[in-house]
Amino acid sequence: MNSFLEIHPEVKQALANNKPVVALESTIISHGMPYPKNMETALHVEQIVRNNRAIPATIAIINGKLKAGLTKTEIELLAKQGPSVIKTSRRDIPYLVSKNLTGATTVASTMIIAQMAGIKIFATGGIGGVHRGAAESFDISADLQELAHTNVAVVCAGAKAILDLNLTLEYLETQGVPVIGYKTKELPAFYTRKSGLNVDFKLDSAQEIATFLKSKWDLNLNGGVVIANPVPSEYQMDYSLIMSIIDNALLEADKLGVKGKESTPFLLEKITDLTQGQSLETNIQLVLNNAKLASKIACNYVKLINH
Repeated sequence: MNSFLEIHPEVKQALANNKPVVALESTIISHGMPYPKNMETALHVEQIVRNNRAIPATIAIINGKLKAGLTKTEIELLAKQGPSVIKTSRRDIPYLVSKNLTGATTVASTMIIAQMAGIKIFATGGIGGVHRGAAESFDISADLQELAHTNVAVVCAGAKAILDLNLTLEYLETQGVPVIGYKTKELPAFYTRKSGLNVDFKLDSAQEIATFLKSKWDLNLNGGVVIANPVPSEYQMDYSLIMSIIDNALLEADKLGVKGKESTPFLLEKITDLTQGQSLETNIQLVLNNAKLASKIACNYVKLINH
């Protein structure tokens, strides 16, 4: 067993007994929303996973240890420290480990630690992707490279709407990453159910998705899968309104010279302000919705494996 990795006893027992486990990321706790909303949401997401007969494994790095499954105290630590916690992607992991630091994991680093622990299904809000203007800036999220190589399926409400969604899909296609729409042919755009872009495959049940995942990995086709799960219609935002708000937020980020890993938290906070908190509520609801679907997929997946 990897000496850097600490698996929570409950998660370890579930994995040893081939019980369903769902990985959850921690950037949403530290950088995604303010305290105490972040703490409440993190615990609520874990509860949704339990309610759907799976075991939650929230992932983070605590004092240089890669943690698969956090205690309530550890979640509270990340929630209270907020943005002062290091936002951790693949390149940052060795630094945090070597310095015994604490970090909140992005989609990419959560996938890495989930794979180390043997967790196949992961629920998040939205994946990172190709940023607008990437032709000049080369600003492309490490999440996409991770999806190309790491055998973890990511349930999300599409890619974050602040991105260039068309180029994000092109990049995923190049890397051979399948994008599945759950009960939809259209890629959801995080805050809304529509984007005008198509997913690769529409699948209508958690069982079909689990069968797809098992087939892919049984064929030794390495890499992840994006499972796009639209936000429930009663919580989605008006498409043209949110797009104009995002344009304004992007202009401001450009003016202030906000770049790299700072850009997503800056833009999400700006959008929360401009929508008077409505986008935050949508964000919470879509994460809960993704946790529910991920749990159902995890339950079906272990049934296939145990068969």
